[in-house]
Amino acid sequence: MLDPRIVFFSSVTENTRIFVEQLAIAAERLPLRPGDDELQVAYPYVLFVPTYGAGRGEASVPPQVKKFLKNPEHRKFCIGVIGAGNLNFGEKYAAAGDVVAAKLGVPVLARFELRGTKSDVEKISNGIRENWEKLLTLRSSSWS
Repeated sequence: MLDPRIVFFSSVTENTRIFVEQLAIAAERLPLRPGDDELQVAYPYVLFVPTYGAGRGEASVPPQVKKFLKNPEHRKFCIGVIGAGNLNFGEKYAAAGDVVAAKLGVPVLARFELRGTKSDVEKISNGIRENWEKLLTLRSSSWS
């Protein structure tokens, strides 16, 4: 069995990075700046995506995440999405996770606000670990 893996984007606020580091699951960060080396992924992963633009549709997904997901290999290995956001966005809270999950046909596994809480860290860490095999099975048909 493969161990759980995370791919995430974090803006200069570092909120998502700080949250992901608390999970103690292998993680790789998408590049922040256009000149940075691109991340190449050929393994199953859960994508963590913060919400931009107050959750307004396509604009809610950071451009770096859109660029990463233009690669068909990157799309096919995503087995679930976790959205980050700000409750001030109201019904658009963590909307980027919803947009990406719908486009990829994968589930939104969880949401957390800003840097999350200790409870969010425990819930999401345990959820990924406990459901990893099931998520792999659900998505593995698209890997061939």
